[in-house]
Order: sequence, then structure tokens, then C-alpha cells
Amino acid sequence: MHDEFLCHVTAYGMCDGRRIGVPLGTYRAPTLALALWWLRDRASWIAERLDPSPEDPAFPAGALVSVAETVADVPALLRAWCADDVRQERVADELSGGRLVRIAASDDTTEYELLAESVDALRMQRTLPALVVPVA
Repeated sequence: MHDEFLCHVTAYGMCDGRRIGVPLGTYRAPTLALALWWLRDRASWIAERLDPSPEDPAFPAGALVSVAETVADVPALLRAWCADDVRQERVADELSGGRLVRIAASDDTTEYELLAESVDALRMQRTLPALVVPVA
């Protein structure tokens, strides 16, 4: 059984022709339940910052505008992932099995990546392939 999990959130974008990663947070979860909670919390955190409520008094009237229909709705994808019990169970199963889990969503400028893996699997040098979980 894998008892401890290392979780990361990173945003990737292009700068001067190179792909650049910006770390948004790391958490060493002492349990599987806390690892899953942290991943959902960070996904919700990203979604709220990308798509805040226009009624929030912190934003002047007209400060927020909708993006084009052709742009991927990353906040909606992340919120849907958080609310999907089947995908959450799959992530839990993969993490329990010692596999690296990657949850990613992108729009036209940025990729948002959530990673989690067992600390035990890190020690064993990850002999199993990563599971890529689609959010769409």
C-alpha cells in the first residue's frame, strides 16, 4: 500500500520560443484521501482564478469579458473533473497502485498540469508507466 503522496501543480506557457513551467504549488500528502482533496482543491483554485464571478465586488464593472467560443474552457474542464466521482475513483486506484497520475487542461496560451505520485513509487524509480487522465 502506498501511504504518502507527492502532488504538484504547474502552469506551462511559451516564452521566447521556449516552453516554460511556473510551479503553482506542491504538497506532500500523508494519505490518499488528502492527496485527492488537494488535487481537487488546486483544480478548483485554478478554475476560480481563470473564471471569477463577474459579480465579485473586487472587479470593476466591465473588467471581465468572455473569451471566444473557440478557446477551450479550462475552468469548466477542471470543475467537471472535480465533480466526476468515476474519474476521482480511477485516480485513487492508479495512485494506490503506485502509478504517476497527470491531469492536464489547456487553452490557447497555457497548459495547467496537476501531478501526483506515491512517495514509495518515487523511491522505486517508477517502473510503471504514467496514467494520463483526460479532463474533456
